[in-house]
Amino acid sequence: MIVKTLNDVIGTEADVEARTWRSRRLLLARDGVGFSLHDTVLYAGTSTSMWYANHVEAVYCIDGRGELVNDETGERFAIEPGTLYVLDGHEHHTLHAHTDVRTVCVFNPPVTGREVHDENGAYPLLVEEDT
Repeated sequence: MIVKTLNDVIGTEADVEARTWRSRRLLLARDGVGFSLHDTVLYAGTSTSMWYANHVEAVYCIDGRGELVNDETGERFAIEPGTLYVLDGHEHHTLHAHTDVRTVCVFNPPVTGREVHDENGAYPLLVEEDT
């Protein structure tokens, strides 16, 4: 059994911040559960372009307002508390945060915590080293 609180993660290496977002990674590949789970805030007034070529991501909004744009089709979707989106087609997308947007994100396969977005907005596919 794994039990953690957000406070257990804040200020550790699993608390990752970039210019437009902050991700507190509650579960990572090393936890061995087959997915990773993140509490992520996208900052008000920012736009973040992403593409998860190697992962499927599910995102559930719990606070804030924004707009999701499918960069491949131009489709636009309002993001607000209670909205779920799943990037099951590895879509290139942009999240425009009108306010701080707090989400719960699940990645499969799980991220290790060492990933950084590359020039395309993608995470590389990293695996945990055998110990």
